[in-house]
Amino acid sequence: MADVVDAVPPDATSSSSSLPAVRPDLAALDGYHSAQVDVEVRLNTNESPMPPPVGWQEALSEAIGTIEFNRYPDREATALRTALAASHGVGVDQIFCGNGSNEVLQCLLLAYGGPGRTAALFEPTYTLHRHIARITGTPVAAGPRQDDFCLDLEVVGRVLAEAKPAITFLCSPNNPSGRADSTDEILAVAGMDPGLLVVDEAYGQFAPSSALDLRRNDPAGTRHIAVVRTFSKTWSMAGARLGYLVADPEVVRALELVALPYHLDAVKQLAGRLALDYAAQMNERVAAVVVERERIAAVLADLPVETWPSDANFLLFRPTSKDARVVWADLVSGSVLVRDCSQWPGVTGCLRVTVGLPEENDRFLAALTESLR
Repeated sequence: MADVVDAVPPDATSSSSSLPAVRPDLAALDGYHSAQVDVEVRLNTNESPMPPPVGWQEALSEAIGTIEFNRYPDREATALRTALAASHGVGVDQIFCGNGSNEVLQCLLLAYGGPGRTAALFEPTYTLHRHIARITGTPVAAGPRQDDFCLDLEVVGRVLAEAKPAITFLCSPNNPSGRADSTDEILAVAGMDPGLLVVDEAYGQFAPSSALDLRRNDPAGTRHIAVVRTFSKTWSMAGARLGYLVADPEVVRALELVALPYHLDAVKQLAGRLALDYAAQMNERVAAVVVERERIAAVLADLPVETWPSDANFLLFRPTSKDARVVWADLVSGSVLVRDCSQWPGVTGCLRVTVGLPEENDRFLAALTESLR
């Protein structure tokens, strides 16, 4: 029998110091990011402009002392899921939680996507839908939205008929446009969709209607509709990274198959459960943001910009008298940061501003007015 050392290839020492190549389909992929600039007014990432309620912070600080940090967290996130189920009037078996809504989206694509399956989407839309699909090796079939960013149901029908997707994404309210799809439109898409229809409602609390209403009113008839939400926006918990899904129990079980064990830490579970005790304060904050959103929209209507109605906590606008990238730079010079969408497909020449505190919005409007003067 040959000695083991003799079986080692002569160049094993040199080859062991090299790394394997990244998957070819990922090699040219850019990571998702937004500009990080040191400014006084940051209105580029659609976060809540207000911190969480003081009562929540105090309750969380006290409750953290009860956590057994030497033990793994509740793998099923039972208390959090029970509280979320009660808040939406559904069963616990219809709730799945993740580290931000993006992890929920990733689990959906791990469970229902992959090579040989297709994900459908309608652009412009949330860029992470396409990005995560590519990461999971899921081919994408895309169709355009109309010029006003509403769905073109004829285009939707054609894409779904040709691609026969396993999973279809709707972002409502849409990011970056802010437009929400009506429940009638969502039902129309669901009627044509051969697979799972995922409605990403990261900004759902700001909109006049929700796909959750469809699931509550007809759970059997909407089994293939899943709704994704986040604590990052209206709950003022972007720093916690907590999101969840409301869907048929079969979908929840599928996501549990691909989620890593103990993926949701004990502090996050506690923070989310306690936040649900402050729904009244959350609703007040939503109302305050909507008032500010409409105030900003009214001022934009008198400036040389093109704007669209928004059902979210941000507004998309296109400067018509000056290049958008120059306007963006002017705003940064005034220590105001908005999102530069000017090179994104479907929203060429556009910028997106998050609704902030009244004084932050005043700073933005003054800097924009000065830039466009």
